[in-house]
Amino acid sequence: MKVRYQADADLNEDIVTGVQRRAPEIDFQIAHEAQLAHAPDTNVLARAAREGRILVTHDRRTMPAHFGRFVESRDGPGLIIISQNAEMLRVIEELILIWSVSEAEEYINSICTLPL
Repeated sequence: MKVRYQADADLNEDIVTGVQRRAPEIDFQIAHEAQLAHAPDTNVLARAAREGRILVTHDRRTMPAHFGRFVESRDGPGLIIISQNAEMLRVIEELILIWSVSEAEEYINSICTLPL
Protein backbone atom coordinates (compact mmCIF):
# COMPACT_ATOMS: atom_id res chain seq x y z
CA MET A 1 0.00 0.00 0.00
CA LYS A 2 1.24 3.51 -0.84
CA VAL A 3 2.32 5.85 1.93
CA ARG A 4 -0.37 8.29 3.07
CA TYR A 5 0.33 11.14 5.45
CA GLN A 6 -1.58 12.79 8.30
CA ALA A 7 -0.35 16.21 9.43
CA ASP A 8 -0.42 16.88 13.15
CA ALA A 9 -1.96 20.21 14.22
CA ASP A 10 1.48 21.68 14.92
CA LEU A 11 2.91 20.87 11.47
CA ASN A 12 3.64 23.88 9.30
CA GLU A 13 0.95 23.62 6.61
CA ASP A 14 3.36 25.12 4.05
CA ILE A 15 5.03 21.69 4.08
CA VAL A 16 1.75 20.00 3.16
CA THR A 17 1.06 22.60 0.48
CA GLY A 18 4.55 22.19 -0.96
CA VAL A 19 4.20 18.40 -1.14
CA GLN A 20 0.77 18.65 -2.75
CA ARG A 21 1.95 21.19 -5.35
CA ARG A 22 4.93 19.10 -6.40
CA ALA A 23 3.16 15.73 -6.21
CA PRO A 24 -0.64 16.14 -6.16
CA GLU A 25 -1.09 12.37 -6.22
CA ILE A 26 0.19 12.13 -2.63
CA ASP A 27 -2.57 11.75 -0.05
CA PHE A 28 -1.58 14.22 2.69
CA GLN A 29 -4.37 15.27 5.04
CA ILE A 30 -4.08 18.33 7.26
CA ALA A 31 -5.25 18.22 10.88
CA HIS A 32 -8.13 20.61 10.22
CA GLU A 33 -9.55 18.34 7.47
CA ALA A 34 -9.46 15.40 9.88
CA GLN A 35 -10.93 17.50 12.72
CA LEU A 36 -7.80 16.93 14.80
CA ALA A 37 -6.85 20.56 15.43
CA HIS A 38 -7.31 20.38 19.21
CA ALA A 39 -7.35 16.63 19.75
CA PRO A 40 -5.08 14.96 22.31
CA ASP A 41 -2.05 13.12 20.91
CA THR A 42 -3.59 9.74 21.67
CA ASN A 43 -6.67 10.57 19.57
CA VAL A 44 -4.49 11.84 16.73
CA LEU A 45 -2.48 8.61 16.78
CA ALA A 46 -5.62 6.47 16.88
CA ARG A 47 -7.13 8.30 13.92
CA ALA A 48 -3.91 8.05 11.89
CA ALA A 49 -3.72 4.32 12.68
CA ARG A 50 -7.36 3.73 11.76
CA GLU A 51 -6.81 5.41 8.39
CA GLY A 52 -3.35 3.91 7.81
CA ARG A 53 -1.64 7.31 7.65
CA ILE A 54 1.88 8.08 8.81
CA LEU A 55 1.67 10.95 11.28
CA VAL A 56 3.89 13.92 10.41
CA THR A 57 4.67 16.35 13.22
CA HIS A 58 7.12 18.90 14.62
CA ASP A 59 6.32 17.69 18.17
CA ARG A 60 9.47 15.95 19.33
CA ARG A 61 8.71 16.79 22.98
CA THR A 62 5.61 14.67 23.64
CA MET A 63 4.65 12.74 20.51
CA PRO A 64 7.44 10.11 20.58
CA ALA A 65 6.46 9.03 24.11
CA HIS A 66 2.77 8.91 23.18
CA PHE A 67 3.63 6.92 20.07
CA GLY A 68 5.73 4.49 22.12
CA ARG A 69 2.86 3.85 24.50
CA PHE A 70 0.42 3.57 21.58
CA VAL A 71 2.40 0.83 19.83
CA GLU A 72 2.66 -1.21 23.03
CA SER A 73 -0.96 -2.26 22.55
CA ARG A 74 -1.52 -2.00 18.77
CA ASP A 75 0.23 -1.19 15.53
CA GLY A 76 0.90 2.42 14.63
CA PRO A 77 1.30 3.51 11.02
CA GLY A 78 4.55 5.34 11.74
CA LEU A 79 5.68 8.73 12.94
CA ILE A 80 7.81 11.26 11.09
CA ILE A 81 9.21 14.07 13.21
CA ILE A 82 10.39 17.14 11.32
CA SER A 83 12.84 19.55 12.87
CA GLN A 84 11.45 23.07 13.23
CA ASN A 85 14.78 24.35 11.88
CA ALA A 86 14.85 22.14 8.80
CA GLU A 87 14.97 23.71 5.37
CA MET A 88 11.41 23.47 4.08
CA LEU A 89 12.33 22.57 0.50
CA ARG A 90 14.49 19.69 1.71
CA VAL A 91 11.69 18.36 3.93
CA ILE A 92 9.20 18.56 1.07
CA GLU A 93 11.58 16.67 -1.22
CA GLU A 94 12.23 14.00 1.42
CA LEU A 95 8.52 13.42 2.07
CA ILE A 96 8.00 13.01 -1.68
CA LEU A 97 10.99 10.65 -1.83
CA ILE A 98 9.62 8.53 1.04
CA TRP A 99 6.29 8.32 -0.77
CA SER A 100 7.86 7.40 -4.10
CA VAL A 101 10.25 4.68 -2.92
CA SER A 102 8.46 3.19 0.09
CA GLU A 103 5.40 1.20 1.02
CA ALA A 104 3.34 2.13 4.06
CA GLU A 105 4.09 -1.22 5.73
CA GLU A 106 7.77 -0.26 6.03
CA TYR A 107 6.90 2.42 8.58
CA ILE A 108 4.60 0.49 10.90
CA ASN A 109 5.59 1.09 14.54
CA SER A 110 8.62 3.18 13.55
CA ILE A 111 9.75 6.71 14.19
CA CYS A 112 11.98 8.61 11.82
CA THR A 113 13.18 12.19 11.74
CA LEU A 114 13.60 14.60 8.86
CA PRO A 115 15.77 15.79 7.39
CA LEU A 116 17.25 12.34 6.79
